[in-house]
Amino acid sequence: MNTNDLTLNLVISPLTDKPEYLNKLAKWHHAEWSYLNPERSFEERLKDMQLDLAGNAVPATYFAEVDGKLAGSATILDDDMSTHPELGPWLASVFVDAQYRHRGIASALVRKIMQHAEEAQIKTLYLYTPGQEQLYEQLGWQHFLSENYNGTDVTIMSIKLT
Repeated sequence: MNTNDLTLNLVISPLTDKPEYLNKLAKWHHAEWSYLNPERSFEERLKDMQLDLAGNAVPATYFAEVDGKLAGSATILDDDMSTHPELGPWLASVFVDAQYRHRGIASALVRKIMQHAEEAQIKTLYLYTPGQEQLYEQLGWQHFLSENYNGTDVTIMSIKLT
């Protein structure tokens, strides 16, 4: 299957459409990023992600399916960094399952969250990443600052929305 075939079968939807994905997404996110918030348990993450099912503009999670199979997700949150409570909202938890990576799914998820934010009349979004700056730069994000966050060097980025 080539990349174009895959992206033609890509569907991005709000988590409210399939709440049964909540537990699997929470497991993926916890496995991927628990080192950035080591004091946060899986149960706390799952409880926080349940707020994404309320149907509010923030927080909200979108998931990607390829041929009806869960492939990834992205979230918009009010607060994602304890060192920067003055910033927000945040793009967070951009995750694509390993078998679906490098096929444009992460970019599609980021664009969906950006569209969601624009529709909610959010003017600026932030994110932090420990190494995926190039992905976000290609989508128009700008370097905001760099810092060490819980023992990991991260780049904080922002984007102005119209």
